[in-house]
Amino acid sequence: MDFTISPRVEDLRRRIHAFVERELIPLESDPAAWDAHENIALPVLADMRAKARAEGLWCLQLRPETGGGGLDKQGMAVCYEAMNRSIFGPVVFNSAAPDDGTMMLLEAVATPEQKARWLTPIVSGAVRSAFAMTEPHPGGGSDPGMITTRAERVADGWRVTGRKWFITGAAEARHFVLIARTSDDARRGLTAFLFDAAQPGWEIVRRIPIMGPEEHGGHCELVFDGLVVPDDAVLMGVGDGLKATQIRLGPARLTHCMRWLGLAERCVEIARAWAAQREGFGVRLADRESVQLMLGDLAMKIEVGRLLVMKAAWALDRGSFARKEISMAKIAVANLLHEAADVAIQINGARGYSKDTVLEWIYRYARQARLVDGADEVHKMVLNRRLAEEGDGFWRWDVADGEGAP
Repeated sequence: MDFTISPRVEDLRRRIHAFVERELIPLESDPAAWDAHENIALPVLADMRAKARAEGLWCLQLRPETGGGGLDKQGMAVCYEAMNRSIFGPVVFNSAAPDDGTMMLLEAVATPEQKARWLTPIVSGAVRSAFAMTEPHPGGGSDPGMITTRAERVADGWRVTGRKWFITGAAEARHFVLIARTSDDARRGLTAFLFDAAQPGWEIVRRIPIMGPEEHGGHCELVFDGLVVPDDAVLMGVGDGLKATQIRLGPARLTHCMRWLGLAERCVEIARAWAAQREGFGVRLADRESVQLMLGDLAMKIEVGRLLVMKAAWALDRGSFARKEISMAKIAVANLLHEAADVAIQINGARGYSKDTVLEWIYRYARQARLVDGADEVHKMVLNRRLAEEGDGFWRWDVADGEGAP
């Protein structure tokens, strides 16, 4: 296994690191840079996005012909980690959820006409997007098979009725991917549709208040009562909705982990800087064995998370769905992020609990990491299912071509 990165990826990583250090981290302590929902204010975001684009750091995850930088998943892991040293980072580089996952899905499966209509404006930064799948009980959450929102065939397309909730970014989104039921078939009962926010027949009934800071557009509850989607806005084909969700959600879970590693590292940076200067009872915190144990443990766990993420990225680049690898990374890194924020707050004391640093922001944000894109328990069940199917093969090594095992 080769853990080296290419000179090009290292160049991008260095430039991203410098941009974050120079442009974004200072904004975190500027009240004028924040919006009412604890994210970067849109006018400031527009300025930062223009700078990122000018420096060639825009949409690095997409193919050059789509308008991106052509990184594979392993290169994305390196660069996304660097981006999220700032809480404002990913959205500035147009690599934040939900647009990130939407763009990669459309790039992979949309027709040329659909890409021109639905993808290009997101890539350019002209519009934002949302992925409308999750529903209130008894509808679908982690289990797409429970989806109750229905799309029924009508003369001019498909008429959608139902309800979605916790749809990230919906209040700012213009382009939506909607998952709805078109039949009761267990495998081919769902279909993915594209629709524009300006179309009639749907509404946002509330922006759901949450414990943590919000992405732009919040987390919203939507009602569909007669939205009509034409046939040319069906993504892939009728009955391919489950496949579309799998194509989107697997890599999206991993990109979350890539970004969360950057936030975890930032927590350690803040904790180390404070421990180096803060004294108590005549001893610097950095010289106390208890603090050294905390920081050393976090350093190890971040490296474990990076290895899990990189192995999953490697598997995706080889054409695997990497379900097992992604589930392991998702569990480990989500819990790591929460622990890193908690330990950093503990080391900083009252300062960490205050808004004088971004630690409390990260701590509140981190709690959702163990829920979004599948709760810890769901991913552990996935791993147990694979263990039951594979037995000892769960831990097999991939053998290079032409080097068969004896």
